[in-house]
Amino acid sequence: MRINAHYLRTLEYDKIIEHLAQHTSFSASRELAQALQPETDGREVARLLQETTEAKDLISKRTDVTVGGTRDVRELAYRASLSSRLMPSDLLDVRYTLESSARLRGLIVRLKDSYPLLADIAWEIQPLSEISDEIARCLDEDGRVRDTASPTLARLRRESRIARDRLMDRLRRIIGNSDNAAYLQEALITERNGRYVIPLKVEYRGRIEGIIHDQSSSGATLFIEPLATVEMNNRWHGLQLDVKREVDRILLALSEAVGAEAAAINGNVATMARLDLILAKARYSFAIKATPADLVEARWPLETPGADVETEMTPSLHPVHLINARHPLLPAEEVVPITVYIGGDYTVLLVTGPNTGGKTVTLKTVGLLAAMTQAGLHIPVTPGSRLPVFSGIYADIGDEQSIEQSLSTFSSHMVRVIDILENVDAGALVLLDELGAGTDPIEGAALAQSLIERLLSTQCLALCSTHYSQLKVYAYSTPGLCNGSVEFDIESLSPTYRLLIGLPGRSNDFAIAERLGLDDGIIGHAQGLISPDAQATDEMLGRVKRASEGAERALKQAHEARAEAESHRERLRVQLANIEEARRQVLNEAREQGRKELAHLREVVRRLRTGLIAPAGQATVVEEIQGALEELETELAPLEAATPPPPRKVKRLRVGDTVRVTTLDKEGELLSLDGDQAEVQLGGLRLRAERGNLRFVSRPKREAPQQVTTGRMPSGESPGTEIDLRGMRAEEVIPVVSSYIDSAYLAGLPYVHLIHGKGTGVLKQVVRQMLKGHKLVDSFRPGDLREGGEGITVAKLHSLGG
Repeated sequence: MRINAHYLRTLEYDKIIEHLAQHTSFSASRELAQALQPETDGREVARLLQETTEAKDLISKRTDVTVGGTRDVRELAYRASLSSRLMPSDLLDVRYTLESSARLRGLIVRLKDSYPLLADIAWEIQPLSEISDEIARCLDEDGRVRDTASPTLARLRRESRIARDRLMDRLRRIIGNSDNAAYLQEALITERNGRYVIPLKVEYRGRIEGIIHDQSSSGATLFIEPLATVEMNNRWHGLQLDVKREVDRILLALSEAVGAEAAAINGNVATMARLDLILAKARYSFAIKATPADLVEARWPLETPGADVETEMTPSLHPVHLINARHPLLPAEEVVPITVYIGGDYTVLLVTGPNTGGKTVTLKTVGLLAAMTQAGLHIPVTPGSRLPVFSGIYADIGDEQSIEQSLSTFSSHMVRVIDILENVDAGALVLLDELGAGTDPIEGAALAQSLIERLLSTQCLALCSTHYSQLKVYAYSTPGLCNGSVEFDIESLSPTYRLLIGLPGRSNDFAIAERLGLDDGIIGHAQGLISPDAQATDEMLGRVKRASEGAERALKQAHEARAEAESHRERLRVQLANIEEARRQVLNEAREQGRKELAHLREVVRRLRTGLIAPAGQATVVEEIQGALEELETELAPLEAATPPPPRKVKRLRVGDTVRVTTLDKEGELLSLDGDQAEVQLGGLRLRAERGNLRFVSRPKREAPQQVTTGRMPSGESPGTEIDLRGMRAEEVIPVVSSYIDSAYLAGLPYVHLIHGKGTGVLKQVVRQMLKGHKLVDSFRPGDLREGGEGITVAKLHSLGG
């Protein structure tokens, strides 16, 4: 069963097909794309979607997946089957098509475990390598028949070349003869009518005997074939004809081979077109940032519909649930996504709102995405979106006034609605825009209500848009019918294009008029002209909207609180599981130790029982047992809680304090403080350091005289033979390396290892540039393979006393 093409055009499905066709690679697959129609069989739709999903995954991992080189050679194969001789370019197209199909078949079949549906299709391709190999043997890439195509052709072309060389040699001797120079227009050899000739001045006609083949446009030159070369020209020309006949024979033989496999070649082209269409669907999916919809059973309404608000508004209960759906023909960066769900507790969604607010786009989006899904296309929605497979998709959208048929807008809509009602069933999707519009408002509202009742009785899924306020109230009191609206921002006087399900759209005419500056008296008088029932209805809808929005916010907050509680509970569960595992390990270790001790005691008891221990030594053994028991009791005693260390008092630094430089792990005297910068004396060296990198060690007593060390520079504690600089920025490395080399030098280290890693090479360049001019560095080299290669630099330092 096919979906009516008129309704698909109404949804602009044909434009989707045009976009899809642009992603195909050759004419046969383009024709398939242009003929692509939505399917109504659920299993077929599921298979088509999975094919697209497989292809999308495949091309994301393999850039060599292509039908490149494939041509639609079915017409050529048909002509060849009728014994028609194909041109060399035609045969090359056949060759490239067979090679491309064989290549794609081999690639996909090798990956059959990951892409079973694509592999099943690829298996249908027949390689026909003997034909493509024979064409490649006989024709070069330019379509010229190779000399090796047949022994006869090789011989004829060899003889033809020899005959031509002899002919050209004889002609060169004629024009090179000094006696003939005065008669010739130019000393060159040219060709006329397939014969080699020389240019003779017309006034010297007869001076060189020969056959005239042509005359120049000015009449001053005759092109003659000298009699001396006529026989040689005949010989060469005859060989050329023989070559042509042999080439024609070879081309005919190749054409017959193609014709003999015409059916298989046609099948390959059709299969390649099918694969290319699937790949085009995958490429289109990437282009519109699409994902496959989850297919669900088309059962609605629910057998046991819920009565509470949360159940009614839960999208998980609806077979149609499109999350953040975008119209695929609108720019992704501009369109406002909508979320739509239908079919749980209601089968008809009534959408209201201002003009240009997005009602029509909403209807088209739902219908178009349903049609695309049933054609095996991915759709621009958030993963997790769901759709059933509809038995039909019907749409009456937009102004279809027909001048030719003398039908008004209302009449045109009614003709379409009548057709829909005659064909719709419970498995269909119906989209009706501006229900009941184009006629008297009272009659139009009544007619629209009656149409909705018919749709409800059919139990199809339907989206209807309207302006009638009566229908909003009707929707609140009618089971199976739900209000929806497109949001309008009064402050900016513009629609937000957001779809709100469960809330009707309010009339904003008075508010808009007031915002635009219309006189308050006019607005007040107009409000007084509205019937009290209509005013009460509008106020009621406003209260319902506010209450619904409040309930939705409360429900959202409750869901968030529940999610947070679930998260806390999960974290606690993991922590308890970790604690329990740690406890189990500790107990097992203790029990294992106890088992060892008990085994020892059992061994002692066994020796006592068997009399292996002399009575004189039994007292000693008893003492051993007692000692072992006491030791076991001590080891199995519960551990006391660890006493936390007292908090460390942080003293304020001042000049003269002994401090530890944490980046070097060295102690020295604080010489000065300047904001966040400090100067520290480390042995015989002074260095600047960040104040945050200093830790207080001690403070000298005031009365203690300062001792001055003289003589040889003392050595300090070793900072280690290596430092890891990986992860540092280039500007951080220089002071750290300088301080480290100073400390290593003071410690008397002969060499140090500077680990900077390979990375982009910036740290390595900074380190080695610094080492070049360092006064404490004797030399440096890259590390060997065991040391880390280019990821490390080994620096040799001057000796401390040198």
